[in-house]
Amino acid sequence: MTVLDWVIVGIVVLSTIIALVRGFIKESISLATWLAAFLIALWFSGPAAALVPEGIDIESARVAIAFVVLFIVVLILGGIINWAISKLVAATGLSGTDRSIGMVFGLARGVFIVAGLLVLAAFTAAPQESLWQESILIPHFWVVSEWLIALMPADVAEHFTIN
Repeated sequence: MTVLDWVIVGIVVLSTIIALVRGFIKESISLATWLAAFLIALWFSGPAAALVPEGIDIESARVAIAFVVLFIVVLILGGIINWAISKLVAATGLSGTDRSIGMVFGLARGVFIVAGLLVLAAFTAAPQESLWQESILIPHFWVVSEWLIALMPADVAEHFTIN
C-alpha cells in the first residue's frame, strides 16, 4: 500500500469514528448536506464560473473555483440546519443504536469524501503520478468517482482528465 492508500484509509476511518461518536441524527443530516453540497456544486459550477473574475483565464480553473465556493456555501448552510435540528432532538440523548447507525453513515461519508477528492484530483496531473498509479485503493474508489462525474453536466465533465 502506498502513502496515498494510507491517507484514504485514514479519511474513511476518521469519518467512521466521528460518526460513531455523533450518532445517526447528526450524521444523517451531515451526509445529506455533503451530498447536496457536492451535487449543487457539480450542477451549478459551470454556470457559476461566469461569476468568477475574468482575470483567471483558464476556464477549468474558473469552474474549479466556482465548484469549491458553491460546495463550501452549501456545507455552511447545512451545518447551521444541522445545529438547529440537533438542538431540537438533544433531549432524547444518544442510544447505542443511534451511534451504530451513525457509524454506517460515517463510513458512507468517508467513501464520498475520498471519491470527491479523486474527482477534484482529476483536474490535475495527479492521475499520472506513480503514487496514484501504484495505489491499491484508488481503483475501488474511482468507481464511485466515475459515477459522480457521470452526474455532472456535460460542460463541467468535459474538463476532467480520466485515465
